[in-house]
Amino acid sequence: MILAATLAAVWVYSEFDPTTERILATDSLLRQARQHIWITFWSTIAVVGIAIPAGILITRPRFKRLGTPVLTVANSGQAIPAYGLLVLFLAWLGQGADLWGGGTTTAVAALTLYGLLPVLRNTMVGIEQVDRSVIEAGRGMGMSKRQALLKIELPLAVSVILAGVRTALVINVGTAALVFLIGAGGLGETINSGLKLQRNTAIFVGASLVALLALLIDWIAALAERYLRPKGI
Repeated sequence: MILAATLAAVWVYSEFDPTTERILATDSLLRQARQHIWITFWSTIAVVGIAIPAGILITRPRFKRLGTPVLTVANSGQAIPAYGLLVLFLAWLGQGADLWGGGTTTAVAALTLYGLLPVLRNTMVGIEQVDRSVIEAGRGMGMSKRQALLKIELPLAVSVILAGVRTALVINVGTAALVFLIGAGGLGETINSGLKLQRNTAIFVGASLVALLALLIDWIAALAERYLRPKGI
C-alpha cells in the first residue's frame, strides 16, 4: 500500500519532461504490463505442468533413481544467471518460430526452466513427508496405489506444493523484467529506457510497477493457497 501510494503521488505531482512523458506513456505501460503478465502466466503454467508430475513420478519407488538427473536439470535453471539463461535460449530457439511474436516463446521457455526447482522440490518434499502409516492404512482399506496418491498423498502435500508454486510465480515476475533483452517486451523496457536516458523518475516508476505486480501476484497466490488447502490441514 505504501509503494502504491508513493507511485501514485509521483505520477500525480511530478512534472515530467517530454522524454519522461514518452517513456511513461500510458499505452506503452499498458502494453508492457500485458506482456509481463502474459509471460509470467504461461511460464508458471508450464512450470506447474512439468514440475508437479515430475515430482510425483520421482517419489514413486520404481522411479526414485531418476531423482538425481531430474533435480540436476532443475538446478541448472537456478545455477545459470537469468540473463545468461535468456541468451542461451535465444541462441537455441531464436525468434523465427516464435508463436506469439518477438521473443515471447523463448522467454516463456527460459522462465519455465528458471522456475522449475521450487515447485519440483516442494512437490517431492510434500509427498515424502506424508506419514507412511496413513498411506498403509489407506492401502489396508482397499485403496489402490493411484487412489492412495490422489486421496491421501496429494491432499496432505498440497499446502507445501502450493508454497512452491507461489515462490515460482514471484521468481518469474521478477525475471520477466529482463525479457526485453531478447525482444519479448515487459516492464523492463521502461526501466531500461530510464537508465539509458538518465531519467530517474522513469526508473522508479518501472521498478515500482514490477514490485507491485510481484506483490499483487504473491497476494493472489496466498489467497489461492488458503482456499485450495483441504479443510483441517
